[in-house]
Amino acid sequence: MKIDLTDTTSSKINKSLVQGRRAIGTPAVGMVLTLVIVTDEENAYDALKAANEAAREHPSRKLVVIKRVSRSPRDRANARLDAEVRVGVDAGTGETVVLRLYGDVIDHAQSVVLPLLLPDAPVVVWWPVNGPTNPTSDPLGALAQRRVTDSYASEHPVQDLMARADAYTPGDTDLAWTRITPWRSMLAAALDQVACEVTSVEVAGEEFNPSCELLGMWLADRLKVPVTRTASSGPGLTAVRMETDCGPIVLDRADGSLATLSIEGQPDRAVALKRRDTAELIAEELRRLDPDDTYASALRFGVERLGYGGAYAARAKSGAKAEARSEGDSEGKSASAKKSAAEKKAAAK
Repeated sequence: MKIDLTDTTSSKINKSLVQGRRAIGTPAVGMVLTLVIVTDEENAYDALKAANEAAREHPSRKLVVIKRVSRSPRDRANARLDAEVRVGVDAGTGETVVLRLYGDVIDHAQSVVLPLLLPDAPVVVWWPVNGPTNPTSDPLGALAQRRVTDSYASEHPVQDLMARADAYTPGDTDLAWTRITPWRSMLAAALDQVACEVTSVEVAGEEFNPSCELLGMWLADRLKVPVTRTASSGPGLTAVRMETDCGPIVLDRADGSLATLSIEGQPDRAVALKRRDTAELIAEELRRLDPDDTYASALRFGVERLGYGGAYAARAKSGAKAEARSEGDSEGKSASAKKSAAEKKAAAK
């Protein structure tokens, strides 16, 4: 069942939810959390599809917040809230409310969302794209116990990891971290099978893939050994090689699906290590809503402490220099503009 509301309010949306549940014969609310999805029109469909699949495991009220860009002063002054309420088969497991914010309402999204949160239930906010550098300081993020970003969807993922390390607050997490859960499990299990000392590690994967950086940071933080990050053609994370005093341990996944685990003195083993879709990642994140101390420790280790090998090192350094120059140019233009304004003000006096 779908109910379209134009130029509406949070109170009317709540009433529509109650009416919808009664109309389909399920007045009781059997949901365990509220999932707030902050996205744009382009990515809303894919994000909601993933959330609906994850809701089979975690029945929830899904609030999709879409901030529509106003391109003129007249549009910005025309504040409006449109909503699409979905219950029953149209909402999957739970309920769905798609909120489209126009004009000045965009700056007060938390006031729209707050009355729609399930009472006495956890709140999770997910940014599929364009996540804030500091999720806790975001008005919507401040409402949540768990804040999920995705550095992989960022234009500068490595820089985002560095910024989020400085702004980390318990409850923050990243789908780039969730993607490496099977890799962390497999590598930990491999080390449990040998009584060797790890001396160094090499992590290979696509350039500027934040999951590769996070895996390298986790290994360096836990093993206290040098970790080198090298580039490969992908897809995603392709190999981890751990040098030990008993011989190398290699986990190699060249095709993004099936990996080979090689341990000195043992036969090679094929292990399933497929790349997971967004629905699986979100479902995993919703299984635990307490702070992830392991992620926090790995994130705070710092990308800059990883070693970068081969041509990737040169490209990483040139990218960082280019960004520094861009920031310097912006600061120079800003200073010049301020100076010009001050001169005009002095001339007016």
